[in-house]
Amino acid sequence: MTAPLLRTVSAVALVAITACSTSAQPAKSPAAGDVVAKFGDAAITLAEVDARALSQPASNFGSMRLTDALYEARRVAIDDIINIRLVEQEAAAQKIGVQALLDREIAQKVVPPTELDVAAWYQANPQRVQGASIDQVREPIRNLLSQERAQTLRQSYLDGLRAKVAIAVTLEAPRQDVAAAGRPTKGSPSAPVEIIEFSDFQCPFCLSAFPTVQRVLKEYDGKIRFTYRHYPLPNHPAARPSAEASACAAEQNKFWEFHDRLFSNQGKLAAADLKQHATDLGLNMADFNACVDTHKYAKQVDEDLEAGNKVGVNGTPAFFVNGRILSGAQPYTVFKRIIDEELARK
Repeated sequence: MTAPLLRTVSAVALVAITACSTSAQPAKSPAAGDVVAKFGDAAITLAEVDARALSQPASNFGSMRLTDALYEARRVAIDDIINIRLVEQEAAAQKIGVQALLDREIAQKVVPPTELDVAAWYQANPQRVQGASIDQVREPIRNLLSQERAQTLRQSYLDGLRAKVAIAVTLEAPRQDVAAAGRPTKGSPSAPVEIIEFSDFQCPFCLSAFPTVQRVLKEYDGKIRFTYRHYPLPNHPAARPSAEASACAAEQNKFWEFHDRLFSNQGKLAAADLKQHATDLGLNMADFNACVDTHKYAKQVDEDLEAGNKVGVNGTPAFFVNGRILSGAQPYTVFKRIIDEELARK
């Protein structure tokens, strides 16, 4: 009864809509009786987790490799179990039913969308309504807004319950050996967390991830070593020339300035635009033009593509956090969870 309202939505379940698209090292296999998470004094075994995790449809995890999908299914199940039990404990403490508690704390607090809210959403999302009139989609929009508001309240309420107890997840994540390969890097070589991104300058989801990555690097300053590797997709014709041009900029120690400029001007990636960006950044244009025109770094881009393919990259952006794959333009909270787990391991 409580599952629909308390269910955790896996970040990787959104890969299909958060990534542009075209061998994992196995983690130690836990036994059914192994404790894989704790909250407060309560323990959760793998058997309890798999009773939920293995019932999830494979389509929830896009084109992830099986080992990664299984881990994510288990993580979703762990969060579901913790959420349900915390709500049950809270309901028992307040001596009311679980559904009554959820209605009071979530359902009854949802503010119904107004006509102005519906009209604003309609105006802001022309592609999603596909030419339908506002009268045709008014009720679906109203329902969507109500669901989004309920989800926000739900997450806030669960976060409050979870903040009151110590939660530890000991389920080991699958990891892959991903090399920085001498590519442009930020941060200390001794940083406890290494993030390697495979990206595409023309990918809209990579653009969406750009400010999130900037926030991660700022808020975890000194704790992250970040490397950028190329993965230009064949359906993005400007991606490969942009990748090669950024390598030419790196030759003059201007990679990150060029990288930031391309993501800040994603609509300007034509050949003339790339050279104008280089001019504006003060690069030696004779050297830059010769580098770009002779495709000096085409092999380097090919090497990055091959490296990405070997570790299971099939869309962009793809991040490896200490070898743990994170696909798509995920929100900051997802990065934070994984980084905090890695820092705790250290």
